[in-house]
Amino acid sequence: MHIGNIRVALLNYIQAKQNNKKFLIRIEDTDSKRNIEGMDKNILELLNLFEIAYDDVVYQSNNLKIHQSMAFKLLDNKKAFNCFCSNEVLEQDKQKAKELKKPYRYSGACESLSALDNLENENPFSVRIKKPSNNIEFKDIIKGNFSIKPYDIDSFIILRVDKTPTYNFACAIDDMIYDIDTIIRGEDHLSNTPKQIHIHQSLGYDKKIQYIHIPMIIDATTNKKLSKRENNSSVDFLLKQGFLPSAIANYLLLLGYNTKDKGEIFTLQEAIEFYDVSKISTSNAKFDIKKLEFINNEHIKKLDDLKLSSLIGYQDENIGKLAKIYLEESNTLNELKAKIDLYFKSRKEMQEIEEFKSEYKVLLSLIKELASNDFFIHKDNGKIMLDSFNDVKNYLQEKSQFKGKNLLKPLRYILTNALNGPNLSEVFPLIKKHLKDILC
Repeated sequence: MHIGNIRVALLNYIQAKQNNKKFLIRIEDTDSKRNIEGMDKNILELLNLFEIAYDDVVYQSNNLKIHQSMAFKLLDNKKAFNCFCSNEVLEQDKQKAKELKKPYRYSGACESLSALDNLENENPFSVRIKKPSNNIEFKDIIKGNFSIKPYDIDSFIILRVDKTPTYNFACAIDDMIYDIDTIIRGEDHLSNTPKQIHIHQSLGYDKKIQYIHIPMIIDATTNKKLSKRENNSSVDFLLKQGFLPSAIANYLLLLGYNTKDKGEIFTLQEAIEFYDVSKISTSNAKFDIKKLEFINNEHIKKLDDLKLSSLIGYQDENIGKLAKIYLEESNTLNELKAKIDLYFKSRKEMQEIEEFKSEYKVLLSLIKELASNDFFIHKDNGKIMLDSFNDVKNYLQEKSQFKGKNLLKPLRYILTNALNGPNLSEVFPLIKKHLKDILC
């Protein structure tokens, strides 16, 4: 799943919710050569993860007989024709067009064949729709009015040689079957729209469909289309890097859109209240990973502490609180997990700072004793708990006679497994109960 796919799904979902319409997911699986087993489940799982609630899932292949019957209807009405041209001949024509630096157009070789010619020809054939006689006109909600010449639409194939429908034909027929009234998709589909309208008109289907073509997402550093092969464009990659679905959704809805007084940080449900798809910019949207990191940071801040703890592999509200301390320097769940995991790794001797090796050993022994007793000590014939970091620091200073950096440097390393980091008075209460397991 490309981030462009999720972006389009989000926009369709918002539009459906705002207008009390059903939101359908269409799995376009009529080209068996391009199908990947299990990919449909992956798509639906991702939509669920992003809380994009769909009303129904439609598999195009289930409508094969209807697709074929509509193609045969066009043949009967002389609005389509059988094409016996071999792949070799078609490839030669395409090569000639390429050499002449012209767009390839079908030669029309089979369009005038008689009924007898069709019966006597035993070669395999595809079915082509006849190109329109007039311009195909439509309005895009974002981009305005279009008028496409017949030459640019051409006599394109609607049924392959194996009699399965091509993409445009299957989509156009399914739009009719399910009474679709709004289609929001990427502008790379803009050239498909007049072909699908031509199919509708050829079949006498006159329902007006609202089309919205979303400008492309381009790389902010190269100003080129964000390739599907780039990691940043993959939804799975971003999720594995520790970006929250809510943050990715937030960012994608911001692309090419001015939220004005609504602010930049919002949830999908909040977007349904104010978002206007028609106001998306006509310019290409620049994908900036730094901006996504900022938004992700803001969404992590809003997470429940226990939920955050769970997302990075723990089940303790305090660990969620500890992780949020690191949000000044970390923007993803992966970065936070790396910080927290370090606390739970075994401590090594302080080889990095030779001058504190002896202090480290003494303090480690004292803290292990404290941790094993849950930080209770006997004092003045009573039992008291060292509750705060200040209590522990004073106790260790008294016992060891270490002061200043000779106390605090090795102490930080023992408590956090790092030589630098946040204020120990913030950290200690959050990791206190785990120190027995970590150190002892």
